[in-house]
Amino acid sequence: MTAIPQVAVLVDTSRSYGRDIVRGIRRYVAEQGPWSLYLEPRDLRSSFPGWLQKWPGDGILARTVDATLLRELKATKLPVIELRTTVLKHPFPFVGMDNHIVGERVARHFLDRGFRRFACYLDNGERFFQQRCESFIETLKAQGFECSVFETKAPSQGVLNWDQHQGNLAEWLRSLEKPCGLFATNDQLGFWVLDAARRAGISVPEQLAVIGAENDKTLCETAWPPLSSVQLRGQNAGYLAAKLLDEWMNKKVTPPKETLLPPGDIIVRQSSDIVAVEDERVARALQYIRRCAADGIGVDDVAREVALSRSALERRMKTMIGRSPGEELIRIRFSQVERLLAQTDLTLDAIAERAGFKHPQYMAEAFRKRFGMTPGEYRKKNRI
Repeated sequence: MTAIPQVAVLVDTSRSYGRDIVRGIRRYVAEQGPWSLYLEPRDLRSSFPGWLQKWPGDGILARTVDATLLRELKATKLPVIELRTTVLKHPFPFVGMDNHIVGERVARHFLDRGFRRFACYLDNGERFFQQRCESFIETLKAQGFECSVFETKAPSQGVLNWDQHQGNLAEWLRSLEKPCGLFATNDQLGFWVLDAARRAGISVPEQLAVIGAENDKTLCETAWPPLSSVQLRGQNAGYLAAKLLDEWMNKKVTPPKETLLPPGDIIVRQSSDIVAVEDERVARALQYIRRCAADGIGVDDVAREVALSRSALERRMKTMIGRSPGEELIRIRFSQVERLLAQTDLTLDAIAERAGFKHPQYMAEAFRKRFGMTPGEYRKKNRI
């Protein structure tokens, strides 16, 4: 190997996730380099650069979409880290998101907001879309709920033209019982769902709340209403892939066959920003708790906000969502703790203050009992 490693980055930069992967690679190289990087603007269908066939490089970071690219990567006989789940049989170590957690997280988000009717829009062309859908359905099934699925090939793949596709999709949306929480297994599908809902005269999010996956900002912020989506941790994936490739090239340490990282939070935008319970005061109570839990409010504050007695509020919330006001306050606060541990370097004192806990020591002990690990262990597990 040369003094400065030569690494080719064959990663699509047309979507947010690919660009985040490149940012993660860049961060690793800035910390541990230097590397000589080959990088070009790419989409998923970009071809293998022919000159790489005789390139005296040291390693490749790639997202493979077709058999031609796979064949060319194999022929280089270089260390290759794969960054895209694929149905193709490849021998490369893989680094990416745990797609089962993506679907589970969306299901729990809808359940926590009181939804009792669910749907999933699946493009069956990719296995990772199927994994997201399967875990969404399994999580709902474990809670006693069913899920309607609309499964199709995307119009871009030539199975249907645009108007046919949107007409079929709108017809399915009309057939769903409302209010309904719908998971689109990527943001492109979510964009199409919102268009079909407008065609069908369905109000979003009041009748149909929609969440996508991958948080592609161009799609999510152009959609109307703006699309909620699961944030994928592309920078973490890129950083870890670069680290594993570096160890492979320099220390001859072969990476694990598969390394899965948990996704980030759901970025809530207007398409799902609603609480779906038919009891108006319970809905107001849930909105107040989400808005003010970090301010240290208590159950009595919630009861006063919605003009109910404490006992009446307890009874109505238990009936509607299966949790008491106190349980919901704790759940929201610990959700904030999880996010801050995974995404920041804040101290436990600072996290406790931001999440609405008066005593950091109590928070840490309660966290350990709730999650089976200390806050420090959780942070280490969920961050690179």
